[in-house]
Amino acid sequence: MTTYWAENGLLPTGIASSVRLEIEGGRFAAVTPEQPQGDAQRLPGVVVPGLANCHSHAFHRALRGRTHHGGGTFWTWREGMYSVAAQLDPDSYLALARATYAEMALAGVTSVGEFHYVHHQPDGTPYDDPNAMGEALRQAAREAGVRLTLLDTCYLAGGLGAGDHDPLSSRQLRFGDGDADVWASRVSALTADASTVIGAAIHSVRAVPRDQIPTVVEAARGRPLHVHLSEQPAENDACLVTYGRTPTALLGAAGALGPMTTAVHATHLTGDDVAMLGRTGTTACFCPTTERDLADGIGPARRLADAGAPLSLGSDQHAVIDLFEEARALEMHERLVTRQRGRFTPNELLRAATGHGSIGWADTGVIEVGARADLVAIRLDSVRTAGSAADQVLLSATAADVDTVIRDGEVVVEGGQHRLGDVGRLLTDAIDPLWRNA
Repeated sequence: MTTYWAENGLLPTGIASSVRLEIEGGRFAAVTPEQPQGDAQRLPGVVVPGLANCHSHAFHRALRGRTHHGGGTFWTWREGMYSVAAQLDPDSYLALARATYAEMALAGVTSVGEFHYVHHQPDGTPYDDPNAMGEALRQAAREAGVRLTLLDTCYLAGGLGAGDHDPLSSRQLRFGDGDADVWASRVSALTADASTVIGAAIHSVRAVPRDQIPTVVEAARGRPLHVHLSEQPAENDACLVTYGRTPTALLGAAGALGPMTTAVHATHLTGDDVAMLGRTGTTACFCPTTERDLADGIGPARRLADAGAPLSLGSDQHAVIDLFEEARALEMHERLVTRQRGRFTPNELLRAATGHGSIGWADTGVIEVGARADLVAIRLDSVRTAGSAADQVLLSATAADVDTVIRDGEVVVEGGQHRLGDVGRLLTDAIDPLWRNA
């Protein structure tokens, strides 16, 4: 039994003071407010549940600060993405992902949903182990101290043009498996473990033809299924031309929507799309720092939540790894669109930032007896948080204010330091060679 004492804790009932937390077997055995510290280990500031980064492309971390030539366009970003992807092998992917996940842990993330599509060698030939790249991600997460949901992604087409799908380009060959049956066969060899959930993803309606989608849905049955949805208007336009319906309607007709499904971005939706996502209980994962970095737009977060679609958050391309900023942007972007404050309560923002259930970890994301013992202690005495009310810390804190991170009762970050040591050096050592060889 390990016992902690928190000055303040965000519990399901709200903010509480002097909270005693007893952990046994990686789970909360007791959560008791208004208790003296005694001999318990002190956690400073305010303690919140572990955060969930529900949409990650780990290799995109190498693009930070590299895609703004001439002001930056989607195409300069895409060229950089392909250049980095072409350099990766299982060893370099392990190094990059381990450093990226360690950066997430420093920011309070205890579970990550990895939307994984860099599967094969650059010419499309499978490695001796066809899941070598996925296994590198599993090892990276384990060493960085975060849980992994490996959302192995079906990626079959190079795009959706005027009425038909394009073949994969030479730079996309390593993403594809030929068809959904071959993809499903490869994924069936992946097995879950104590810190890994095996999920699935449809890259998008651009990259997976309509007749292939049901195969992915069937292979993913009972597991998390994620899909990029309506990130840009061009996707909607192409889908309407080709299929006569929106991407949301196409996925709905194919049986791809429901409580186990997460629609990532969900930016450019019709009223019917919003209603369908809400009616089916499909989660909408917003990635505000990416959506603004790529100039994609602001999605209808409040309308989706009101329609019944749960919300989660992700850092996607990792222009920023800071779930506090993602949560804050959910509210601030709504303020810009509506010119109204208070579109989401702090509790709603916390719920979005702790959406572990959408990536298959339903027994965490809350500080209560029986739940996985994930804790994030946020300082209330930094230059950013000094003077903040404990129950409003999500609206003032940044990742730099995280002091301690505990996952399944195990200390991963203490005093703002990751157990792996200098994460900045790990990132530099992993990223610099990718650009020297690009």
